[in-house]
Amino acid sequence: MIRINLLPFRAARKKENIRRQISIFILSLIFSALVLYYYNSNLNLQIQELTDRFETVKKKLKAKRKDAKEVDEIKRALELLKIKMEGIRLVKLKRREPVELLETMTRVVIPKRMWFTKFTASDKTVGITGVALDQKTVADFMTRLEHTSLFSSVNLSLLRQVKIEGLNLKRFEVVCDRVKLNAGVGSEKKKDG
Repeated sequence: MIRINLLPFRAARKKENIRRQISIFILSLIFSALVLYYYNSNLNLQIQELTDRFETVKKKLKAKRKDAKEVDEIKRALELLKIKMEGIRLVKLKRREPVELLETMTRVVIPKRMWFTKFTASDKTVGITGVALDQKTVADFMTRLEHTSLFSSVNLSLLRQVKIEGLNLKRFEVVCDRVKLNAGVGSEKKKDG
């Protein structure tokens, strides 16, 4: 019987097997390293893009905050302007009130039969103190006041007989409630228009 020694062949096969396994292992490591390198590069690229986007958004936010601050300043200036305009409007409305009041008083006074000794005016009331020849003159004066558009009510608070330079006269005090400012504006517009 012939004996063939296969030991060197098996050893060579074992060596070849070991070499192949080492090659596969090394190639697997290289492939894994390449995959990890690619994945890491891809992540770094995404991180860089997000960082760039974050910086861009941060710059835009800073610009928007600056714009918002300017808008807030403009709003404050606009509110201040509205307040000033309202003040001017009220001054324009009230500017004619004293003139109209005095003009009305000169129209309603009964000449040569009465005169004023004291005249006070506030936003809500007008106080008139004066002297008249008789009660009818005071009554006519109050009726004339009621027919004006400046007063909502006219009340006699005092009527007393006084003697001045030997004459029996009537001292009177009248309190008138003023019509609200807006109601007076309508009558002013009607007169102008």
